[in-house]
Amino acid sequence: MFYEWVYPLHTLDGLSALNVFRYITFRAAYAAITALLVCFVLGPPMIEWLARLRLGQRIRAEGPQAHLAKEGTPTMGGLLIVTAIVLPTLLWGNFHSRPVWIALFATVWLGALGFLDDYLRVVKGLRRGLLGRYKLAGQIALGALIGLLLVLWPEKGLSPTVTHVPFLKFRFIDFGVLFVPFVILVITASSNAVNLTDGLDGLASGLVAIAAVAFAGMCYLTGHLKFSEYLNLSYLRYAGELTVFCAAVLGASLGFLWYNCHPASVFMGDTGSLALGGALGTIAVLIKREFWLVLVGGVFVAETLSVMIQVASFKLWGRRVFKMSPLHHHFELLGWAESRVVLRFYIVGALLALLSLSTFKLQ
Repeated sequence: MFYEWVYPLHTLDGLSALNVFRYITFRAAYAAITALLVCFVLGPPMIEWLARLRLGQRIRAEGPQAHLAKEGTPTMGGLLIVTAIVLPTLLWGNFHSRPVWIALFATVWLGALGFLDDYLRVVKGLRRGLLGRYKLAGQIALGALIGLLLVLWPEKGLSPTVTHVPFLKFRFIDFGVLFVPFVILVITASSNAVNLTDGLDGLASGLVAIAAVAFAGMCYLTGHLKFSEYLNLSYLRYAGELTVFCAAVLGASLGFLWYNCHPASVFMGDTGSLALGGALGTIAVLIKREFWLVLVGGVFVAETLSVMIQVASFKLWGRRVFKMSPLHHHFELLGWAESRVVLRFYIVGALLALLSLSTFKLQ
């Protein structure tokens, strides 16, 4: 909005300072700040409203016993996260950037899907919430729609069906007719991975914030002509504008973490976890760094694999590999305090984010 309506005024006498709105770094910084302010302003009344409506989290009896004390903590706080992403992006983003609209659409779509799940589970009292097959159908539909949009209306630059190969300079994989299924896999997997990780106070929101910083750097470097030439990266002009969206995700995650850190005053629920996971997956698809998602979100991958391994092991051999899955519960049952698990997972997430950015120079 500011880019569209305020920046053009810089040509008027005495208003040349408005030229600053042209710079992506300026708008990205203020998108993050705006997202934080949205959380700080709307957070307390929204938490109070959720508590007044008795929209409290229901804790599984088979989970760690220490979590039973969290019963009744307001949930569906993902409404705050989605709001804090959408508003700053609209204020500081470029309305002419189709990828930004795609990223916003994916965030809102999955946020709405998660809200439906939370509503059925918390308000209607359905223990399972939205059935898994319906949730999966919504994720598949979104991935198919985004994949088709990218194929039918491609941006200038690389072929829409290719993706980069990590660590190899100018090496690509062309998925061809399998591109749309690949997009479905990436977006579905990323949204579900963050959803599985959202089990400890502040864990998912903090890790998403770390990942958002990494992807913001990738978007900016890929969309900057001089930096991309210096680093021998494929230049994608539209990628730079996605930095603003990533900054909004960063600010929203940190702002929510203010209330979600231990002991949490509110939980994000599926409304927030699906939206955040989908946002990261969509960004990876748009800048053709899908394989980097595995590296940046290595903790999310480990959490997901722990569930898959646990289920497969129990069904095949009747034994459990972990004391409990997802992985964060395993460490809890080993005797780690919840805050220690979260902090150490943050450290691993930060190391993986740095490693992922370092690959840009290795290419």
